[in-house]
Amino acid sequence: MPQTITRGIETLLAEANARVPAISAEAAKDLLTRDDHVFVDLRDPRELEREGRIPGAFHCPRGMLEFWIDPASPYHKPVFAADRTFVFFCAGGWRSALAGVTALDMGLKPVVHLEGGFGAWVKSGGPVDRPA
Repeated sequence: MPQTITRGIETLLAEANARVPAISAEAAKDLLTRDDHVFVDLRDPRELEREGRIPGAFHCPRGMLEFWIDPASPYHKPVFAADRTFVFFCAGGWRSALAGVTALDMGLKPVVHLEGGFGAWVKSGGPVDRPA
């Protein structure tokens, strides 16, 4: 029997964007060096190797997010226990919006995501550590 998808990506993204505040790349550049914000790069390691990184961003592959947020998990990362604003980003802003919902549902807050993702960051002239 064929699958029937009842809530597609457009619906999921609309719901996520209604819950997770998006910030522009221009606004994000002003937050990069602040101690009360942490940038969380959700991209796949191959994307980082290919495209570079936002300096100082913490890398958390999207598939590990729930495990790294939960302090009861053996994979917990202390960065997620900090009293900071979490700025999630991915390549284009889709994964970060969906990840933001997951993080909020788990109790992590505050969470925002970078509108347009790493691509918007690069286009706006944000600093990038390029691969060697």
